[in-house]
Amino acid sequence: MTTMKRNSIYTVIASVAMVLTLSSCSDFLDKEPSNKLTEEDVMGDWALIEQFHLDTYNFLRHGALRINNSWLDAATDLAECSSSTSGVRNSFNVGDYFNGLGAPELTATWEHYYRAIRKCNIIVNRIEEVPHPLDQSEELYETNKKNYIAEARFLRAWFYWELFLRYGPIPVVTEVLQPDGDLVTGYTERPTVKEYVVDFILKELEECEEDLKSYADVGTDQSGRISQPIARALRSRIMLFMASPRYSADSEVTWEEARDVIKSFFDDYGDLYQLMKVDQGSVSAYNNAWALTPYNDKNTETIFFRNDGNIGWGNISADTPVGEGGFGGNCPSQNLVDMYDMVDGQSPFTEYDETGAPVYTNGKPTVNAASGYNDNKMWVNRDPRMASTILYQGVSWGNGVINVIHGQRDNPISNPNATPTGYYMRKYIPETILYNEHVGTAKRLWKIIGLAEMMLSYAEAENEVSGPDAIVIDMLDQIRQRGGIVGSVADRTDLTTQEAMRKFIRKERTVELAMEEHRWWDVRRWNVAVEALSRDIYGVDVMANGAIVRKVAQHRVFEEKMYLYPIPEAEEWKTSIENNPGW
Repeated sequence: MTTMKRNSIYTVIASVAMVLTLSSCSDFLDKEPSNKLTEEDVMGDWALIEQFHLDTYNFLRHGALRINNSWLDAATDLAECSSSTSGVRNSFNVGDYFNGLGAPELTATWEHYYRAIRKCNIIVNRIEEVPHPLDQSEELYETNKKNYIAEARFLRAWFYWELFLRYGPIPVVTEVLQPDGDLVTGYTERPTVKEYVVDFILKELEECEEDLKSYADVGTDQSGRISQPIARALRSRIMLFMASPRYSADSEVTWEEARDVIKSFFDDYGDLYQLMKVDQGSVSAYNNAWALTPYNDKNTETIFFRNDGNIGWGNISADTPVGEGGFGGNCPSQNLVDMYDMVDGQSPFTEYDETGAPVYTNGKPTVNAASGYNDNKMWVNRDPRMASTILYQGVSWGNGVINVIHGQRDNPISNPNATPTGYYMRKYIPETILYNEHVGTAKRLWKIIGLAEMMLSYAEAENEVSGPDAIVIDMLDQIRQRGGIVGSVADRTDLTTQEAMRKFIRKERTVELAMEEHRWWDVRRWNVAVEALSRDIYGVDVMANGAIVRKVAQHRVFEEKMYLYPIPEAEEWKTSIENNPGW
């Protein structure tokens, strides 16, 4: 065994340990193989190659605090991080895409996913070399081998998709390269969008689906494994993106083609999933759709997820109100608050833009008088999903009541971590840990694709094909009414045109999927990123007499070139790969 071969397998396995900040990806994962194993060892033992493959799931990333104690949504108009040393605050928010604090997203992503892709390539290209296990029948061996290859092809497609979102079309490597090099040796020519996404990623997802496990075959002991519905769901998401304004000309994917793929998910797999039910005004079941797992916890809504173990106070303290002993963290914006409708389904404001947000004049949206909205009582009679996502003045939470009046519990004098927007985050924070005086653990998976997203995608594509028809209304009604809104979208007289419904769907998608890393990519595919990401971030001050005063909490910078990240400098120097426009 040569030194190069030993280093190859060592680097691939050791890289898993370096990138993980959370616990094991799923219940079916055991410890990674010893980093003393050689490539010859792993390729000569079926049990080791199985574990080597399953380790690849650890390269699925969790969004909580991923960018130096900040969330990607804090780089959008939905939130602001209270910490002055957070990653997004010092990079994206000020337009500095070379700041080291943003490295976990801006540069580390490149090597992280190319190393994951290398692991997938080993399975796809070399699993046939591994000896037949003596304890498996020929039929079981062949079935497992096909399944592992299919999973590896799916994961490879996912990793390439994640790279595409950030860097655009970059080299597609399908052979096993040595990890001690630059990971793209001999692959410096950049493909077109169609070649990269349509001809490779979408083709991989379509072809691997048949050999993946069925939903039923995954079961509780393997919760988190890739199944056939997941492949169709990801294919549906990517088709939606490719039909969207930014990509459609290059991809040649039409809205009708995207709609048909999304519809096929519901036709073939729709009976396997349903929205988690919630009574009007309640938050527990709605929040469980973000915290509990399928199979084991009977979460019927989550489709594709990173299945992490239980978390404790240390995992949520950075995003918990200072009055609860936390450090503020990911603080929702007034911009997001303004995007929620009234509980009866009416819009509180008169005009919305192409990003789905209300149109502001002198720092305020124009009130729809018929809705009953009052800026001095802005949290009253609103869409219950707002209360499920955002903590605001007067809400009971943990071991107290949110109080952001200056000098009070959650906005103390001279506390640098106090909310800059007047709000704190509720979504993705397990309340049981707080109620137990910060002792104990709770579940929190990272949802990558859920049923609500699929329904919103179906509504969006259908509206682009046929306008606001019965399918569009049904998809939106199910989501909104599950969240606690009463009344039907069909009752809205302002949503009868395709353009008005387009803006409405974008708003609905934003509030339903807030803090799930969708807004950052959606405004790009809609070609409205400059409008959405360079706007001021608004917040509120709550006065001692209860008055609510709007304010600008943060100015943002976003230029056209920021639609794509710069290729990491080290990779550009090593390979001379063409960088993205403007960088």
